[in-house]
Amino acid sequence: MREPGLPPLQLGSVYRSHLVFERLWPEIRDDAASASSAASSSSLSSTSWRRSMLMTSHYQNPGELWTPCINNRLIRPELPPSNGYLMIEANGGLNQQRLSICDAVAVASLLNATLVIPSFHFNSVWRDHSKFGDIFDEEHFIETLKDHVRVVKELPEDVLVRFNHNISSIPNMRTKAYSSPNHYMQKVLPKLQELGAVRIAPFSNRLAQSVPTNLQALRCFVNYQALRFAEPIRILAEDMVERMVKRSTLTDGKYVSVHLRFEEDMVAFSCCTYDGGLKEKTEMENARERSWRGKFHRHGRVINPEANRRDGKCPLTPLEVGMMLRGMGFDNTTSLYVASGKIYNAEKYMAPLRKMFPLLATKETLALPEELAEFEGHSSRLAALDYTVCLPSEVFVTTQGGNFPHFLMGHRRYLFGGNAKTIKPDKRKLVLSFVDPNIRWNRFKRHMQDILHHSDMRGTAIRKPNDSIYTFPMPECMCQQDVMM
Repeated sequence: MREPGLPPLQLGSVYRSHLVFERLWPEIRDDAASASSAASSSSLSSTSWRRSMLMTSHYQNPGELWTPCINNRLIRPELPPSNGYLMIEANGGLNQQRLSICDAVAVASLLNATLVIPSFHFNSVWRDHSKFGDIFDEEHFIETLKDHVRVVKELPEDVLVRFNHNISSIPNMRTKAYSSPNHYMQKVLPKLQELGAVRIAPFSNRLAQSVPTNLQALRCFVNYQALRFAEPIRILAEDMVERMVKRSTLTDGKYVSVHLRFEEDMVAFSCCTYDGGLKEKTEMENARERSWRGKFHRHGRVINPEANRRDGKCPLTPLEVGMMLRGMGFDNTTSLYVASGKIYNAEKYMAPLRKMFPLLATKETLALPEELAEFEGHSSRLAALDYTVCLPSEVFVTTQGGNFPHFLMGHRRYLFGGNAKTIKPDKRKLVLSFVDPNIRWNRFKRHMQDILHHSDMRGTAIRKPNDSIYTFPMPECMCQQDVMM
């Protein structure tokens, strides 16, 4: 209950989605049945109707085609003698690490340095002790880059002797986020040439978004060609994609993938409240203290769950994702792959989503327990499986931002002619559709169609100065070609 005397809450401030679902579920269920019946009795089969939902991006210009053209921009003479060794420490989850690796290669090229295979910082949230070679194919990485940047697995003995075999004795060139190439040339290069080795730790977002075209092309070359997953990940992930396609027979092997961010740490970090009452509040407080020790209780820190929800900052629940997709027209025969970590209170929150999409799959249902055993406890390796299954999906749905969807959207643009169907809902609009428990299903569907329309309009995009090349590989890494119709 809201305390007496406080002003009334603005629309969209409180989580009521479970009440809306309870009210609308009979209509949702009946709507799927009637749509299937109508489609089967018309000249269009239900299969072709679903195909149009899965495959049509309404705002792609059929006369435009973007194709990768990295190699045209990577021409360089034979590598000159190295100026020394560059060591970096990548932090965060899988795609934060990926970003750091790609940027490190670009910086090494800029400095004409020999890059030492990056080390990974152990993170209290991700809790993954994996090394580079556990996640990525180390030999392929070194071989693919040999004409562009020298890469070694470790510092040579003569350099280690110079620093008494103590890596921490190597100067750490602490660098601000998004530093320019000039910073590296003026501040880091002289020290590299003087000492023969430097470190940069942490190395996360330490290179500017906008750099010369040859460095942008090198970033893409690393991301899309040099970095491939280690063989154990690759073999299982490819099998999972094949199994997902076989499960999607009603849609000709096509499926929708959803990146669902409703893990305990994500819910806790968002400081949003749902429908779990005191139990949820206690669990979230404990999770925040466990992972961020006092960060949320610092003097002056204001936590406002209502404002967070209105501003679209709250993770969507599985129920909300399901209702959104059903409202957009994806029926209960849609094959759905959910990429996620361990969902908070999964038994409760996943049940409605499974109810709406009975053909739902996860890595736990696509792979056998013994196949996943070697990856358990390694969040980055598990994320690599999810990433691989999401990559070829006909539609990708992102619900909370972060490096996973940003890298995936860019990779899909790169692979699929510059435009791959992505649903990125405006959550500030979305929460307003979950306000009224008495809303009618037809009205709710109109709201979802409007959100889908605006999401589609953002499908094809050229990188702007402050955008990431990993999300928007055009135009630096892809070239536009005219297609004769």
